[in-house]
Amino acid sequence: MNTNQRANEIRLKQFREELELMLEDVKAIDKKVLTKAVNMGLADVKKNTPVDTGFLRKMWFATPTLEVNGGVEKELFNAADYALYVNNGHRIVRYGKTVGFKKGEFMLEKAIGKVDKAMVEEFRKEVEEVTRKHGK
Repeated sequence: MNTNQRANEIRLKQFREELELMLEDVKAIDKKVLTKAVNMGLADVKKNTPVDTGFLRKMWFATPTLEVNGGVEKELFNAADYALYVNNGHRIVRYGKTVGFKKGEFMLEKAIGKVDKAMVEEFRKEVEEVTRKHGK
């Protein structure tokens, strides 16, 4: 084996080790970005939820971030049984007759839009940091 070949093998081994470190960092990014973005969405949906008694606002929750099928998952939900009707709108019925319609607040959809934007921005920041960390 000549010196050129040995030098190439050493460089290749170093490159593989560096790639493995970067891969570990990238896997951690998914969980970190999703958690941060959904928590921002949780704050936003609570802020946009109309308040009568405060119960509906208090019932917004986010599940822990879980690793599922090679990816990550986190849910944002409301445990109040009438949250769907406030979010999407509903009929107004008096004495068995429909007398109107209450438009939905769509607070969940607004929060999802903010979560999507936050995920893109946070992911970009994290990838730049990993790139900077590994000198690429």
